[in-house]
Amino acid sequence: MMCGKLTFITTAGFFLAVTTKNALAFTNNFRVNQTPFSNTVKRSKAIYSTPTGKSVTLDNKPIRGPITPLGNFILVRPKDTLSATEGGILLPDQAQERPTEGEVVCAGPGRIHPQTGKRMTHSVTEGVRVLHAQFTGSPFIYNDEELTMIRDDDVMLYYTGSVQMTIDNVMIVRDYVLVELAAAKLETASGIAIAGGIAREFVPCEGKVMKVGEGRLTSEGTVTKIPLNVGDEVKFKDYSGNEIKIQGRDYCLVKMGDMLCSIEA
Repeated sequence: MMCGKLTFITTAGFFLAVTTKNALAFTNNFRVNQTPFSNTVKRSKAIYSTPTGKSVTLDNKPIRGPITPLGNFILVRPKDTLSATEGGILLPDQAQERPTEGEVVCAGPGRIHPQTGKRMTHSVTEGVRVLHAQFTGSPFIYNDEELTMIRDDDVMLYYTGSVQMTIDNVMIVRDYVLVELAAAKLETASGIAIAGGIAREFVPCEGKVMKVGEGRLTSEGTVTKIPLNVGDEVKFKDYSGNEIKIQGRDYCLVKMGDMLCSIEA
């Protein structure tokens, strides 16, 4: 579908924007033609390259020029996958955790709200490191490098100036709240002791607010402030939130909508 000088192309589950001239070259790469295979290869080598002579590929197929995320899509370079336990035991590929942390390569300008037509901007920019929800995004190969395309709604926090998250450098986004989890209880209400291994399976759904996001984005593009303050004690729904570790301490990123109650500090 062509719109003026831009053509929108769907690939790997997300949208990319390229100029009309570039789009024709991109789509020609997938078009079935009667040209012999050997001629097609020669044609690709001659056409699909940047002004510097370096080829650009997407999922191992040559394209003309770099890709540009549209709307609220964000292109992320995942952080290296954990390949060993803390004790040094190597993990097989299927046992390695899927990385949910990475560096932003480029980001779209934000989506347009379908009812109001307002631009829903986000605070994520090129070069920052983000932490996003697990099992989100569309992985693909871009210039022989594995990257992931996610939405801005998938981002829970971001940080700059360091390769590691610290409680001082993380910035919480939208309506997320960073909660330092309370210590797990090691005995029942009647005084019966709980084994440590069993206690670890029951993550406490309460704790202290450490940081809050800027607020929920409305359909008009404005922000509704979160009614919580740093230091408040909160309780949230069971099985909600995303557990993370920052500098060896247990935290949980919880949506404001999953908060049940708070006690002011």
